[in-house]
Amino acid sequence: MNLGMLRLFKLIITILFVQNLYANTTVMDFNFIKKGIQDDNTLLIVGGIQGDEPGAFMAASLISTHYKIKKGSVWVVPNLNFYSIIKRNRGPFGDMNRKFAELAEDDPDFNSIQRIKKYITAPEVKLVLNLHDGSGFYRKEYRNWSFSPDRWGQSSIIDQTNLDIEHYGNLEEISKQVCEHVNNNLLRQRDEYRVKNTHTRMGDKEMEKTLTYYAINNGKAAFGNEASKSLPLYERTYYHLHALEKYMEIMGIEFERKFDLNLVAIKDVIDNDIYISFYDDKIHLPLSEVRDVLKYFPVKKDGTLDFKPSNPLMTIVRNDNFFSIYYGNRLLANLKPDYFEMENLSENILMNIDGEEKAVKIGSIVDVDSDFEIKPIKDYRVNVIGFVKKGKKNEVGINIEKHKILKDYSIDKKGKLFRVEFYKKDKFAGMVLINFDKGKLKKIKNSIASNEDKESTFLSVL
Repeated sequence: MNLGMLRLFKLIITILFVQNLYANTTVMDFNFIKKGIQDDNTLLIVGGIQGDEPGAFMAASLISTHYKIKKGSVWVVPNLNFYSIIKRNRGPFGDMNRKFAELAEDDPDFNSIQRIKKYITAPEVKLVLNLHDGSGFYRKEYRNWSFSPDRWGQSSIIDQTNLDIEHYGNLEEISKQVCEHVNNNLLRQRDEYRVKNTHTRMGDKEMEKTLTYYAINNGKAAFGNEASKSLPLYERTYYHLHALEKYMEIMGIEFERKFDLNLVAIKDVIDNDIYISFYDDKIHLPLSEVRDVLKYFPVKKDGTLDFKPSNPLMTIVRNDNFFSIYYGNRLLANLKPDYFEMENLSENILMNIDGEEKAVKIGSIVDVDSDFEIKPIKDYRVNVIGFVKKGKKNEVGINIEKHKILKDYSIDKKGKLFRVEFYKKDKFAGMVLINFDKGKLKKIKNSIASNEDKESTFLSVL
């Protein structure tokens, strides 16, 4: 094969690969969350434009889930490039933050770009904030690779000094205020924030393609906020949240945060205050310590899996014979499906828990110290996963002690949380979880209760 034929062959293989990649990609739409009392002084927060910057999309997500806006209006897009987040990639179809000047209609990101442009240009929006995790630590003078003018981390980004608009056109002054606030809350002096002016109109062709410059050209005050990729996730999130809170203060937006703004509390809400529910709350699944694989997980006969996550960074993707639960760019667990027709069990379940009879709702997580018993339910059978009693296909009326359930069948890695499943003939009717680590899941159970009727709950369907 001559050189020309070899190059042609490589070109054909590349084209076929890209076409196959696009054809097998599920378009993952981003979430758009409105918070507060809507007015014409709205802050638009964007996270996740690049999927390898978790501090950015985690901070945006926490604003949507753990902040109450008491005065003013905030719009949050925590996962603009959701597919990029799942792939832990800057942009599987190219850098989305370089697609705001020109973009072909057949680009896989086209619809997302058009949609976010509508939010940016909405008359209510007066300030746009695009969150990033950047390389190293920005400094005006070169010290070494990590501390130099070429780095982006720990900086407030503006495209120009001022913008001739009615609201928040004093871009550099606002950035200085944000930097001062963050610098008053540093974890270490090295993390100091600086204003970085890209002077985009002076001929920076790359920055001309960005989201913030698009906003600037449409008469919106726009800023980038960059936490350093040299920092761990919790520290990046910490700095983003400090900056976000200062922007809200500047705009007169009042808020209430559900956690203390320190590293221990941030790590706790990111890692532990997460769950997902299925099929109109027939199942609630805590995810903080979930096993890597859950076998024989009930899924509708037609293969659809209706789910409601506690966080917009959560989704479920079907991969061959598994359903994979993602939280940002972390794969939390794979569900190996067991397919059933579905049945509704609306009545409460009677249980004897540690000697006390209680009525339990389907989907509940029940704390147990030593033992429990499921009372018989007409026309329904019960399967306690991990408990075996010979000759018993319906495990009601049996006092089941903690040590009689095999730990290998728990849904958590510590062997404390177990499934009790309910069936009507061959139809799945719901699940209750037995928790032998009393108090461990208190926060999640309170969160489930408080979110059941909220409009801000995030619903996805595959």
